[in-house]
Amino acid sequence: MKLVTWNTQWCCGLDGTVSPRRIVDGARQLADFDVLCLQEVSHGFDGLAGTPGDQPQQLAALLPGFQCFFGAAADEVGPEGRRQRFGNLVATRLPVARLQHHALPWPADPGVESMPRMCTVVTVRSPLLGDVRVMTTHLEYYSAPQRLAQARAVRALHDEACALAAAPPKALNDGSAFQGKRHTPHALLCGDFNATADDPAIAAIVAPDGAHALRDAWLLVHGQGPRAPTFRVFDHTYGDKAVAFDFVFVSAGLAEHVRRVDVDGQTRASDHQPVVVEFGDAVR
Repeated sequence: MKLVTWNTQWCCGLDGTVSPRRIVDGARQLADFDVLCLQEVSHGFDGLAGTPGDQPQQLAALLPGFQCFFGAAADEVGPEGRRQRFGNLVATRLPVARLQHHALPWPADPGVESMPRMCTVVTVRSPLLGDVRVMTTHLEYYSAPQRLAQARAVRALHDEACALAAAPPKALNDGSAFQGKRHTPHALLCGDFNATADDPAIAAIVAPDGAHALRDAWLLVHGQGPRAPTFRVFDHTYGDKAVAFDFVFVSAGLAEHVRRVDVDGQTRASDHQPVVVEFGDAVR
């Protein structure tokens, strides 16, 4: 299984051109992905640079053979009565068992810019790995307290899912919404966490908890060596130092299957660099 995660900056490259096609093509150059997780996908926010269109629809059209699931963190009606949405998109060619959209905490932090955040969870059925919860999110940039609250909530979602997999609810199997669900402890969490590896938000996500632990996939492959930066590599609007803000975390049962984690450090199709993770047979 191959997955690419990328904060697209509403598909706006450093040249100011908005191009969903360039994002899809860039992801395909990185890997023949089975799952594509995109953050900062826009529809209706015409004030953004490049005036993006209906990007969930545009991206779906560029991905034949994939199911696309868009989760809007911001979902509102603009002053002219037009709907405006901004959030995450998961596209996959694997069979899908479940889809969940979770709003994340947005505690008050007066005087600090912020926006709603969410986590989309798509449970896919991988021939190699079995059922896997693919979780993608984009945490708050400006407010550290909000970012930490959101990270804790994302980790709580994973812990809850593991508990349900261990002790599933009684299923009626009557064709109603009470019918049995596919629960799995296996998860992959990816996205733009707007935090470096030493940030309390990352510590909250990887907090040890036995079988529920989430592990940093980069460390599994590369060890403690230098981490490839994913933000401020070419665009220094938000600071001069390049940093790694984009992560992939995997549950304990998937850790032994991680074979590759790489960053495309050359593309300028967004202000972030995409990350790829590949899974293979477990090491014996």
